[in-house]
Amino acid sequence: MSARTPVSTRIRVLQTSLIVAVSLVSFAALTTPIALRPMTQALDVGDVSQTAQQAPRDIEYVSDIRTEEARQAAESAVLPIYSLPDAAIAREQIERLRTALQYITSVRDNVELTAEQKKSNLVALSDVRLKLETIDYVIGISNTRWEIVQTESLRVLEQVMRRAIFEDKVESTQAGVSSFVSLTLNEQQSILVSELVSAFVVPNSFFSEELTTAARQSARDAVEPIVRTYKAGETIVPAGEIITPADMEAFQQLGMIRPGQRWEDMLGAAAIIILSAILVPLYFYRRKRSAVVNDPRSMLVIAIIFVVFLVGARLFTNRTLAPYGYPLQAAGLLVTALFGLEAGLVVAIPLSLLASYGLSNTLDLAPYYLLSSLIGLLVLGPVRRFWGFVRAGIAISLSGFVVLLAYRLPFFAPDWLGIVQFIGVVAFAGFSAASITLLLQYLFAQSLGITTAFQLLDISRPDFPLLQFLLRNAPGTYQHSLQVANLAEQAAEKIGADPLLTRVGAQFHDIGKALNPTFFIENQVPGNVNTHHDIAPEESAATIIRHVTDGVQLARKYRLPERLQDFILEHHGTLITRYQYTQAMDAVGGDAAKVEIEKFRYPGPRPNSRETALLMLADATEARARAERPETDDNLRALVRNVIDTVQKYGQLDDTLLTLRDLSLITESFVTTLRGTYHPRIQYPNAKVPDQDSTIHALRKEK
Repeated sequence: MSARTPVSTRIRVLQTSLIVAVSLVSFAALTTPIALRPMTQALDVGDVSQTAQQAPRDIEYVSDIRTEEARQAAESAVLPIYSLPDAAIAREQIERLRTALQYITSVRDNVELTAEQKKSNLVALSDVRLKLETIDYVIGISNTRWEIVQTESLRVLEQVMRRAIFEDKVESTQAGVSSFVSLTLNEQQSILVSELVSAFVVPNSFFSEELTTAARQSARDAVEPIVRTYKAGETIVPAGEIITPADMEAFQQLGMIRPGQRWEDMLGAAAIIILSAILVPLYFYRRKRSAVVNDPRSMLVIAIIFVVFLVGARLFTNRTLAPYGYPLQAAGLLVTALFGLEAGLVVAIPLSLLASYGLSNTLDLAPYYLLSSLIGLLVLGPVRRFWGFVRAGIAISLSGFVVLLAYRLPFFAPDWLGIVQFIGVVAFAGFSAASITLLLQYLFAQSLGITTAFQLLDISRPDFPLLQFLLRNAPGTYQHSLQVANLAEQAAEKIGADPLLTRVGAQFHDIGKALNPTFFIENQVPGNVNTHHDIAPEESAATIIRHVTDGVQLARKYRLPERLQDFILEHHGTLITRYQYTQAMDAVGGDAAKVEIEKFRYPGPRPNSRETALLMLADATEARARAERPETDDNLRALVRNVIDTVQKYGQLDDTLLTLRDLSLITESFVTTLRGTYHPRIQYPNAKVPDQDSTIHALRKEK
């Protein structure tokens, strides 16, 4: 027998295919935000939010957009800055008005001109455009009133030009000239003054680009950066509201939305998935004797569990508290309950890292998933009681809360309400993980024929109907099965096989004998006629061999797990019933050609696991030890080695993963266990024991 049995090509292909398939699904889960992360929507400024967008975590950041909006508002609040009124312009306009008045006076006083000529000369004035009725009034007004008009015009123009007149305010200033005219003038004089002055009102204060720019820059600089704060669960945009640039900035700061997938994101996701894809097969490569690796059904179940829990976790990533309440730990617990602690650990580590990868709260979510999962697995251990699941749930909740205290509280300090909410979701995660594991392990075990510790413990109880049937019909076989179970269980612990599965399998391996108990020596009463002496060796062998097929029928009738049926089928492998075969050979004078050896061969198959191989060795060893009753350790060791050599000689261990070291450990374990069973006993002297009455009588005489 080789030290390590090679794995078939079919198993290798299936292993590789599953790793590739799970890796591709995991990559899609990590890099498809629209499909698997509802909060990572393709939102844009101006869109209407279909759902209320809430902050998944506490955050405080400088809002560039809000700061810029505030600076623009401050800049817009600064009015345009103009230069001070220019006195030179005012003097120039007053001088022009004086000149115009002098010209009008000269026209009025020129006696050589007719009225029409005076009117023509006044209409031709370039600086003043007087109405015709005003010209008529100017020509006909008395000198005294004209002097008053001139004086008032110069005074009003001076008052108007002292004020700042902007280029865009000239018309409004001209319209308001009449308010400066003295009320002592009559209406016609007031109109004349207004017309004369308005013609000379011009801008005297001009827009200063330099001063205005400096003032606006000063206003911008005075605005401090605006810090925006959101608490976990706080609504950023209510449902039905239009998304603003500031809202988009908050989404980006919180990692809730990205403008498409970047190549850096794709590369990072691929890197973490490749590491995970290397970790799992690398570990199991070092553990080649693990039955899980070489069982296609087990590998497929583990792959499904991994993918389902990973996709589920990514659906909850951008909710506020949901990621911490999602029972990701149930995946590791479930794999542990179905396939053992090692398989659970190997699944839990990459699953925790992938489920939290690339999220805004990765720094606290990753250790939360990882540490709580590992602690839950270690507390669960080789679960054999309902209380084990309860303990695991409590351990997950407590460890998860401690992890959040260490990784979240110092950086994102919530209020007391937030702390209470976190306690609630973490407690929910622990107990829901335990509940889901308890339910799913039962469903998987029933639907896929997977054997769990719960099942094994339940059917191994003495009151289990099939064991009761064996005890009543074949008590000798029942005792033999218990001794074989003890022998095989101790050896399983030594070589690292499954001791519980081995013990329970051994308890049921000979249940077929219960249908014909008297054909087997352990059930025959000493002194009675041996049934095998009255029938042909072939018929005797067929009856003995039939206990294998009868056992399988009983196992199916009582709904034993399929894994236990392997113990019934494989515990004799393809060996022959040597006693009956020897009888047949003796009957034909040793001529092997006259004996059909296949009639004496068990149907098999040969043992396909370490556990069924241990049963074969323990069954044969216990039977020979009971028959030969060796008295010394050397005799015991020689007996065990002879059994192992015989089984190896006929190739019964070729399909198992037992190594030479395992066989050495099995030998020593069998010797140790058998030493306690077949140790020499004290020979008591054959003295007559006095009865109770005579003893009492003697005591009374002594008194």
